[in-house]
Amino acid sequence: MSTSAIVRNQVDLLDFIDWTGVECLNQNTSHPLPNALKQGYREDEGLILESDADEQLLIYIPFTQMIKLHSVVIKGPQEDGPQNVKFYTNKEHMGFSNVSDFPPSDTITLSPDNLQGKHVVLNLTIFIEDNQSGSDITKVQKIVLQGTTVETTDMKGLKKIEDQ
Repeated sequence: MSTSAIVRNQVDLLDFIDWTGVECLNQNTSHPLPNALKQGYREDEGLILESDADEQLLIYIPFTQMIKLHSVVIKGPQEDGPQNVKFYTNKEHMGFSNVSDFPPSDTITLSPDNLQGKHVVLNLTIFIEDNQSGSDITKVQKIVLQGTTVETTDMKGLKKIEDQ
């Protein structure tokens, strides 16, 4: 699914990411998360997010407002692309030492031929557990988050009605 083929009323949630809080553990500094997540970078198939010490990546993506995630696209090469991906809602600053202490909100298994998306409501932590070939390097070419923002009342904009 391309970003131009977004389901009815869904938007690319890229503009609602709080970039100051984004974290990616075990990323190769020569191939960091922005290569797969940021607009312009993720469309360049030569740029990838790559794991460093082993195949696992732990990605925390906070948002600037409440969102409802409709689907996710995770693209990678057939050989070293992600296979089992776990999603955690509202779990900040997780590490590899405690990620297994929390049940995932959702889990998807990506096949080499058919990348899938699942419906989830969340602040997002993505745990890429392994890759297609079982090698020590996982490569991700693109991450697209699609959904809607949840309309909330701006309490600062409300004015008190004076008694008459």
